[in-house]
Amino acid sequence: MKGAIDLLVWVYNQRAGAENLIKEANNDAGLAAHPSRQWAANCVHFQLVMLAYNLNCWLLLFNREEKLAVDDLKHTTLVTARLRFLFMAAKIWRHAGRVGISYSDQYPERGLFQRLMDRLRNIAMGPTGFRPVLAKTLSG
Repeated sequence: MKGAIDLLVWVYNQRAGAENLIKEANNDAGLAAHPSRQWAANCVHFQLVMLAYNLNCWLLLFNREEKLAVDDLKHTTLVTARLRFLFMAAKIWRHAGRVGISYSDQYPERGLFQRLMDRLRNIAMGPTGFRPVLAKTLSG
């Protein structure tokens, strides 16, 4: 009997986590909005919202610390990620054939964002596909 109760609690906890993700997609990513009266347009809107949500999840996984396992990651909502990465004081410059970005000294996420940008720049093809950018696998 104990095994059945443990399974029931596990299933319920997974469902509760999924409901929070659905709520986040509805409220933060705009999934609850139906921008058109046309079914096809709303289907496209749904696909774009889900793509944005999944890209945010991928971005957070890609930017994790190398020593941190995926199971140890804390969930970051879409709103928090947007505030951390999109609303920043920075200047894009071009000089002597180079393009760069300079961040404000007051930007608290400067190191985190720079690590993300360095990892994105290091993506390269290998003989069987893309080479890993992180030293450890995502499973830990």
